[in-house]
This record gives sequence, structure tokens and C-alpha cells, in this order.
Amino acid sequence: MKIPINRIEVKILNCQAVQEAEKNMVFAARLTQRGHRIATMDDLMALYEKSFSGDTVAVIGSLPHPTVQKFAVITVAVVGASRRFLAQITRHQNEVKFMSASLQYSNYAGQADFAVPYEILAAPAAVRELYLKSCHEGMDCYERLCNAGVGHDAAGYATPQGLRNVLIISATPYQWKHIIGQRVCRRNTDETRIVLLKIWQELYILSPALFAPGLTGSFCQRDKCLEGKMTCGRKIDADMTLEELLKADYPALFEGGGA
Repeated sequence: MKIPINRIEVKILNCQAVQEAEKNMVFAARLTQRGHRIATMDDLMALYEKSFSGDTVAVIGSLPHPTVQKFAVITVAVVGASRRFLAQITRHQNEVKFMSASLQYSNYAGQADFAVPYEILAAPAAVRELYLKSCHEGMDCYERLCNAGVGHDAAGYATPQGLRNVLIISATPYQWKHIIGQRVCRRNTDETRIVLLKIWQELYILSPALFAPGLTGSFCQRDKCLEGKMTCGRKIDADMTLEELLKADYPALFEGGGA
């Protein structure tokens, strides 16, 4: 039985954008080589509507020409990740847009729930209780400040980093691959890895060619670790599936977690 307090959900809000990304990428690549054949808009539209295969997507996606992968924007919603995750993921600013629930305008009094770090989730019940007790104490302070007339924004400074958040992220396919490649590396925080692995799963279902492990995975899965002396020494096998990776690194998410 899974522990419900650690639920993190992700969903692609505009699934059609993934197919548009494939089509626009192939079209843009073909356009660079066929300008001499396009005399009218009808010529251009014929090229735009020309069919292509998954192999074509895979080949173009593997080329060192990222611009062709930037003619679509894919938007993903994340429900249940912590505000600490927000601080991590918003470091990515190139071709990425974020919007999250605001502590200034949202009133969490009596409504708070908390993300549980994986290490604590997998620990004995007493450890989880200690963590949640600390979270609730922070929210008790938040409520007392609000009741004393302090605004939600100022009172929000008392809220714990584990406060569950709602976030939407929009990025080009190229940037999604860049973010995933960096953030599923085993040197990242567990929550960040779990969220990005879940997002990657959703993208891979819609386009296994564009978001294949060989094009999207961590550096060590695609080739070799680039962390030098900071390497974790735990290379991710090139043929490892996303589900296998999640189960190998985070078994408590599937087994119920902890003693």
C-alpha cells in the first residue's frame, strides 16, 4: 500500500504540443535544405504536411542543431512537490516559464499538506512523525500570525519548505531534454529526480523517439559522467527504462515505504 502523503502528480496539459514538436522539428530541418524548391506558400505547406517516421524524428533529434527542437512549447503541471523543489527547478531560466501558487494570495490556514522527502518516507514511522510534527508546528505559527493580522505573504516566511505546492512549467522540447538530462542524474535531490522522472515518463509515452533515453537521459546514461571527482560512481545503464530506474532507486514509492 502506498503512503498517500507523498503523492506527487504530473500531467502534460497540452499533449498535442508533443506531436506538434515532432512535426515542426522535421519541417524546420527539411526547410533548411529545400529553400530552392519553395516558390509559393502552397509549396511550403506541402513540405509542412509531408509525412515522416519515428526514425526521422530520432535522427534529427540526435543532431547537434538544437534550434529545430524549439518550435513548440510543452506545458506540464506538477501537484504535490514541495516549495524546496520550486527553488531547485526555477534555476532553469533559458526558454522556460514557471507559475506557482502564491503564498501572498493563498491562505493555507487549516489547508496545509506536506511533501515527504524520500529518505524520511523510507525511514521508520517515528522519523516520519518527527518530520510531520515539525511541519505542523511551522503551520501553527503561520496560522497564529495570520490571526494576529499579519498578511499571508509575511506569515508565509514561517511555513516549512516541505509545504506542498502547485506549479506549471512551460518549455521547448530541447529545454525539457536539457532539464531532464541534468535533473535525473543521481547526484540530484531525490524529490527533484522523482518529479523529473515522472515528467519524462509522460513525455516518453507521447514521443519515444524524441525523448528516448539516448537523447534525454543523464550524461552517464547517454555516454559518460561529466562530474569528474564529484561523480556518484553509479552509472545508469543505457538500456534502463524509466520504470526500472524509479523502482531501482525509489522502491519505497512502490512498496509502501519504510518500516
